[in-house]
Amino acid sequence: MNDLREIKVLRKKLNLTQKDLAKISNVSQSLIAKIESGKIDPSFSNATKIFDTLRNIEKKNEVTCKDIMNKKIIFVKPNDSIINAIKKMRKFEISQIPVLVGNEIKGYVSETILLENILKENSKELLIENVMKDTPPAVPENASKEVIVGLLKFFALVIVVKKGKPIGIITKADLLRTMYK
Repeated sequence: MNDLREIKVLRKKLNLTQKDLAKISNVSQSLIAKIESGKIDPSFSNATKIFDTLRNIEKKNEVTCKDIMNKKIIFVKPNDSIINAIKKMRKFEISQIPVLVGNEIKGYVSETILLENILKENSKELLIENVMKDTPPAVPENASKEVIVGLLKFFALVIVVKKGKPIGIITKADLLRTMYK
C-alpha cells in the first residue's frame, strides 16, 4: 500500500487541484482535503481509487521515445565515402548518422569518428564501412525518457523501432529539445 502522504505530493506534481483529483477519482473534494491534512484514514477502496487515478495520470503524462524521437532518419550506406557522410551531416545539421543496409541499421558514424579517421588516415576517400562503429541500441517507441537518458550516457544515438523496423532516432540534442521546449 502506498503512503497516504504521497497523495498530496503526487497531486501537486501533476498540477491537479484537490477538486480535480476528487472528480477524476470519483470521491469528494473534502475527502481528499481530510486525507492530505491527516485528519482521516480513508477506506481501502477510496485510497486505491485515488492512487490508481494518480498513477494513470502520471503514466499518461510520461514522456516516451515516441515523444522525443526524430521521425526523419537520415542515413548513409557502408559503401558511401566519408565525404558523403560529412556533406549529409552538414546539410541536415546533425552530428551523428546511422549506417543503413537494406532496412537494418548496422552501425553509425559521428563527427568525432569522421574527424579522427580523416586526421589519422589523411584520406577523405575512406568508406563508411571502414570507420563506422557498432549498431547503436534500439528501443521500442513506448520506452521511457529515463531509459533514453541512461542509454545516451554511453551511446551517441538510440534507434527507435516498431516491429523490428527503425521508425525514429534520438540523440542528446533531441532529448534536450524535448525537455526544454
